[in-house]
Amino acid sequence: MLRRTLAVILTIVAILAAGWLVLRRSDVPYDTLESIYALPDTQFMTLDTGLKIHYTDTGPQDRSVLVLVHGLSASLHTWSAWKADLEQEYRVITLDLPGHGLSRFDPLDPVTIERFAEVVDEVTRKLGADQFTLAGNSMGGNTAWVTTLKYPDRVEGLILLDASGWPASAEEKKSSPLVFKLLANPLARALLKDLDMTSLIRSGLEDSYINQSFVTDELVERYVSLSRAPGHREALLQMSSGRSDRGIASDEALANIAVPTLILWGQGDNLVPVSHAQKFGDAIDGARVVIYADVGHLPQEEIAEQSIVDVREFMLEVEWSTMGEETIVSAGDPRLTEDRPNE
Repeated sequence: MLRRTLAVILTIVAILAAGWLVLRRSDVPYDTLESIYALPDTQFMTLDTGLKIHYTDTGPQDRSVLVLVHGLSASLHTWSAWKADLEQEYRVITLDLPGHGLSRFDPLDPVTIERFAEVVDEVTRKLGADQFTLAGNSMGGNTAWVTTLKYPDRVEGLILLDASGWPASAEEKKSSPLVFKLLANPLARALLKDLDMTSLIRSGLEDSYINQSFVTDELVERYVSLSRAPGHREALLQMSSGRSDRGIASDEALANIAVPTLILWGQGDNLVPVSHAQKFGDAIDGARVVIYADVGHLPQEEIAEQSIVDVREFMLEVEWSTMGEETIVSAGDPRLTEDRPNE
């Protein structure tokens, strides 16, 4: 009987091992990914540490600067609609954070929000963008408000889209998507690291949108492919599992943000609860909160046109707030066609 039980166990293990081998996926070389996902205006920068960062820098170089930071497992592609519109009037910089998109990953470099803030600072400095408005979605929002606190002399305005940072309540943890529950388990993480995660990534994307027509095979394939860049799966698993240090939001810390702040949120966000929008709004003095009905975690994609209108209005506010009384506005400046906000 014992021998038979052992044989059954060994058979099950063998089947599982065979399944793991079938589902195992190797890394995809950067050259291959670049040939597919590089944009016409793609550029690369090497940081002081030697890390290669993918970015774009478009629009009038003498206008206000808007820097856009994506969320966990995403890439600068998430900003395509915003970029195409806003670069007509503003200098727009987008970048892939380390371990994301086409940016490289260094296993010796810490995977932390603090490090991401340093990367935003270094990239913008090297591009000569001394001051800028900083927008971030999800983990990118976490990066944005941490950057604002860390480099207050550089950030003129802050836009948070479904930003992370507030600790989740017990109830919120219970209702989190399946993919995050799996990644919280060390054994599951170890098994998933080298496996085909297409189904899990698709599930996570379905949780990110209210309008499921956005979850196309092409979108899923891009997320899956870019996650298979060398080292990226390790970085993503660290960030999503909670094994990496994150910026933790608090009323005390956020009270130090003294720049105009716009908070945009999808009411139907399944990843970061809409209640967190008002937490940011209450903690940051003067922040404006906009909640979009029937929108999920990615308003910059799901309602691009409407969110762009709100951003344009906010950028005018930021520009006016940074102008001294002695500043002379040149003729033809588009701000002259707008009403100046009450001060």
